[in-house]
Amino acid sequence: MVKICCIGAGYVGGPTMAVIALKCPSIEVAVVDISVSRITAWNSDHLPIYEPGLEDVVKQCRGKNLFFSTDVEKHVSEADIIFVSVNTPTKTQGLGAGKAADLTYWESAARMIADVSKSNKIVVEKSTVPVKTAEAIEKILTHNSNGINFQILSNPEFLAEGTAIQDLFNPDRVLIGGRETPEGQKAIQALKNVYANWVSEDRIICTNLWSAELSKLAANAFLAQRISSVNAMSALCEATGADVAEVAHAVGKDTRIGPKFLNASVGFGGSCFQKDILNLVYICECNGLPEVANYWKQVIKVNDYQKNRFVNRVVSSMFNTVSGKKIAVLGFAFKKDTGDTRETPAIDVCKGLLGDKARLSIYDPQVTEDQIQRDLSMKKFDWDHPIHLQPMSPTSVKQVSVVWDAYEATKDAHGICILTEWDEFKALDYQMIYDKMQKPAFLFDGRNIVNVEKLREIGFVVYSIGKPLDHWLGDMPAVA
Repeated sequence: MVKICCIGAGYVGGPTMAVIALKCPSIEVAVVDISVSRITAWNSDHLPIYEPGLEDVVKQCRGKNLFFSTDVEKHVSEADIIFVSVNTPTKTQGLGAGKAADLTYWESAARMIADVSKSNKIVVEKSTVPVKTAEAIEKILTHNSNGINFQILSNPEFLAEGTAIQDLFNPDRVLIGGRETPEGQKAIQALKNVYANWVSEDRIICTNLWSAELSKLAANAFLAQRISSVNAMSALCEATGADVAEVAHAVGKDTRIGPKFLNASVGFGGSCFQKDILNLVYICECNGLPEVANYWKQVIKVNDYQKNRFVNRVVSSMFNTVSGKKIAVLGFAFKKDTGDTRETPAIDVCKGLLGDKARLSIYDPQVTEDQIQRDLSMKKFDWDHPIHLQPMSPTSVKQVSVVWDAYEATKDAHGICILTEWDEFKALDYQMIYDKMQKPAFLFDGRNIVNVEKLREIGFVVYSIGKPLDHWLGDMPAVA
C-alpha cells in the first residue's frame, strides 16, 4: 500500500489530502501538524476550516484511509510520498522584508524529513514557494541524506476557497514539476499515478521544477491583475457616469478576454494574491528586472487605492465625519462561502473607519468575534505565522462590536458597508432595516450585490462601486 503523508493541516493540506483519500481508497493518507488544537478539530465534528462539501468527504474517509495526527515523525518516516504544505509567510524583517517569502517553516520541515527518513522519499512542494525553493530544499535533504534518495517535485495548488472541493474533484489542470533525470521522471510518474485515479491524463501537465514553481505565482498575479484592471476602470466609471458592470460585460464578451474575474469590488483579498505578487516582485528585483517588478507592484497599489477610495467615499458622503457614528459592516471574510479573513479588504476598510473614530458593528455568518478582533489588532503579515507564534490574546478594539445577525448590526446605524458578497445580504428586508436606521441612511455596497434602484426608492443614499453616483454623492466633495 502506498503511503502519503502531508505536513501541514491547513486550507491546502486538509482538503487536498481528504480528496486524495476519497478518490484513492488503496492509498493510506496521513495529515500531520504540530498544532494539537488543529488536529483535534480535524478529528471532531467541527472541522477547523469551513469549505462547502469538505465535511462529507472527511467523514467518508476518516479512520479508514485518512488519518489526522500530531505524530509527525512517525508518519513522515513511514511515507513514500511526503507533501509539504506549511506556511510561507512574507518576511517582516531582514533581507527582503515586506516582499520575500519566509522559508523558516519549510526549512525546518526539510531538516526533519532528512532526520527521520529510513527509506527513499518523494518530497512534494504544495505550499506556494518562491522559484528555486526546490533547489534549496534539495541541498538540505541531500547534505543530510545518510545514503537515502530524495526526489523533489513541485505540485502547486490552484484551489479557490469556497469551491475548493469541486476544484479538487474536477481541476482545470494538475501541474507536476520535477527534475529532467531518470529518477526525477520516475518520481513525476509516481505522483501522476495518484492523480490519474480521477483526473484525465490530458489535464495532468508535467514540466521542469522551475516552470511549475513560477506558474503558480504567475497564475495568481494574472488573476489579481484582472481584478485591479476592472477596479481601476470602476474609478473612471464613477467619474464619467459610466456603469462598470456594463463595461465589464461588454469587455468580457470578447472571447480573447472572457467574463471571469471582471467584477468590480472593494478589492481583492485572500492568502495568496498579495503574497505571491510581492514574491514575484522580489524575484524580479533579485534578477535585475526592476521594470518588471514595478509593473507587478502596480497591481497591489491599485488594490490599496481601491480600499482607500472606498473609505474616503464613506467619510466624505457622511458630512466628512464618521466620528461617533455607528457603521454596520456586513461581511468580513475575503469572499463568500469561506470563513477565511486573510488579507480581507474588510480589515483595511474597518481600520480606515476606526481611524476616523467610527463605531463599528460587524456581522459575518462564518467569522468569529475572536478572529475579527485578532485581525483588527494584528500587524500586517502576522496572520501568516502559525497561531502559537502570533501575538497572544489580542487587545480587543473598543469601538468594535461583533454581532450574529444583520438586523442587529444595522439597528440605529448611520451607514451600512457591504464588504463580502454573502447571498443572504441580497435577501435582507431592507425596508425594515431602513426604518430602524438613523436618517439620512447610507448604504455603501463594496460588492455590487444590491438592487440600487429599489434601495433608493426606499430612501437610502446608495453608493455602489463603479456605478453612476447618487445625486447626493455627486454634490459631495471629490474623493482624494
